[in-house]
Amino acid sequence: MPAASPFLNGLGLCAGLIMAIGSQNAHVLRTGLKREHVGLTVLACILIDATLIALGVAGMGAVVQSSPLLLGLARWGGAAFLLWYGIRSWRAVFASGALKVSAGEARITAGQALAAIVALSLLNPHVYLDTVVLLGAIGGSFPADERVMFALGATTASALWFVCLGYGATRLSSLFARPVAWKWIDGMTGTMMLALSVSVAVGK
Repeated sequence: MPAASPFLNGLGLCAGLIMAIGSQNAHVLRTGLKREHVGLTVLACILIDATLIALGVAGMGAVVQSSPLLLGLARWGGAAFLLWYGIRSWRAVFASGALKVSAGEARITAGQALAAIVALSLLNPHVYLDTVVLLGAIGGSFPADERVMFALGATTASALWFVCLGYGATRLSSLFARPVAWKWIDGMTGTMMLALSVSVAVGK
């Protein structure tokens, strides 16, 4: 067992996993840059991660990992969703006038913002592999009385990351005031989503 406390183990491990570029992080960054329901998006990410981490540490990770059906559904459903999102982002690059919205004007409702981040989080199999399976397996290896602290450490890392990512991006919004900058963001996001879709589909 590592010498560090369960809390610090959870904090460090989750921090290393969550900072990798992915669909969830790209969406939070984009939301922060556009200043569209940032608080709601960040809170949803934190609650989703906290729930999945808790389920994994409680033993759900072993159940998912042992079920070919669950892994298959997550894999192909996630690949299809990421493919759709990538195509949608690239369509926005070529849509005339689609990005000419002021930074302070919300283009979507709170319900739509919540639905978007929930879908991006729960339809991406990498989220389950990182939180439920990997963190769950490591957290589950601690004695029962230390698992809660491990889960709290991992959740703390998630909360700090999403707050910094979402609200930090709002300070950069002035740099992306021109439509051409948003076309670059959409193009980068679309490419990332398509690459993730292929990666999920081939199992890498």
